[in-house]
Amino acid sequence: MARGEHHRIHASDRQRHNRRRVAQEAARLMSEHGIRDYHHAKLKAAERLGILDTQALPRNHEIEQALREHQRLFLASSQPQLLRARREAAAEAMRFLAPFEPRLVGAVLDGTADAHSAVCLHVFSDDPDAVHRHLHEHGVPYETQTRRLRTSRDEQAEYPVLLFAADALPFDLTVLPHDALRQAPLDRVGDKPMRRAALAAVEELLAEDEASDQLDRMLAAVRR
Repeated sequence: MARGEHHRIHASDRQRHNRRRVAQEAARLMSEHGIRDYHHAKLKAAERLGILDTQALPRNHEIEQALREHQRLFLASSQPQLLRARREAAAEAMRFLAPFEPRLVGAVLDGTADAHSAVCLHVFSDDPDAVHRHLHEHGVPYETQTRRLRTSRDEQAEYPVLLFAADALPFDLTVLPHDALRQAPLDRVGDKPMRRAALAAVEELLAEDEASDQLDRMLAAVRR
């Protein structure tokens, strides 16, 4: 093998190794410190590891995979319960917000939710104040923010966000116009439309969670 080819292969292996290290450290930071932004997590991880090569920065889907691995290794006894509690809370909130056709998004839907995760919902109204009034009329105190979401690879739009807590769990509502039901914003992992779930799909997830819990209990009983 020519020396130049050897160096090229060695550099490629080192880059893959560093990408893996950064993804694992970013996953740890997200899990332990509640960082929700993939880009921020990988920059912070690279800084902590002293890795300056931008080619060694993992893609968002690599960080998501590392986060799932981290949860399987270190949070196997607690993460499923945290996830289920948030999915149950999401279903209840979606019934409460039924006039605004809510959709569950984010970590509670994709299964990576942990103790730091809010229940994130998209709600739809051409009158954003209608959502404010709904919360106010039911005595729900909330805070307001704005959020920029990607509507295409090259375009972003700003939307109102309402934050509140119920049963000690944080909720995050993004208010979108009604026609946004037809086309979801792009997700944070890639350029695909964000995954969203209506109430019926969330209830199916809860049924699957319950079936999995029952199977785990049966297996544990057999082992005893």
